[in-house]
Amino acid sequence: MMNEQMIREQICDVCNKMWQLGWVAANDGNVSVKLDDNTFLCTPTGISKSFITPEKLIKIDKDANILEAEGDFRPSSEIKMHLRVYKEREDVGAVVHGHPPVSTGFALAQIPLDSYSLIENAIVIGSVPITPFGKPSTNEVPDSIAPYLPEHDVLLLANHGALAVGSDIITAFYRMESLELVAKTTFYARMLLGGKQEEEIPRDELETLFDMRKNYQVTGKHPGYKKYS
Repeated sequence: MMNEQMIREQICDVCNKMWQLGWVAANDGNVSVKLDDNTFLCTPTGISKSFITPEKLIKIDKDANILEAEGDFRPSSEIKMHLRVYKEREDVGAVVHGHPPVSTGFALAQIPLDSYSLIENAIVIGSVPITPFGKPSTNEVPDSIAPYLPEHDVLLLANHGALAVGSDIITAFYRMESLELVAKTTFYARMLLGGKQEEEIPRDELETLFDMRKNYQVTGKHPGYKKYS
């Protein structure tokens, strides 16, 4: 079992990878991990993910009260979104929010990623809806994602970015990585097809793929066959 220091180091590793992959710029994005039902670690506001170190992470409770923080570091106002996820989903142990460019492009264009055309996507995350617009720093954002959490581990946030959740920080990171791959391959396919939508995997084959989640020991939620466009 990982101790707190190991978890802090893992969060920093994920933050640095997010920055290297171009999912965050300047002080964009935020990451959190649940230590127990009332204790969470989160990234501070106002600092690049490339500069995050273990001691800069903040420890908060379920009401966003600061339990431990170095200097003047404070959580992002978007921590409300993270805490709403933990409230709605007891199985979630980590939340990753970023602005992966192609995925965010689909969010800006109001195009859900709900075409079941890539095998890996069909098995791992299924369709990805776009949540309604919410003003930053308000409860509009957590309220906008809540209805989708029972069925989805990955969401596009309207005019904003993307959210991925998992049982641990690595799983949440992998899901964000899968989302961006789906967005890229979908974009490329539609470019090659002159703007037309790519052909979906036949429905009967999709049901077989959904059942394979158990064989692959894929955790989390899955919407099954669900369309948003």
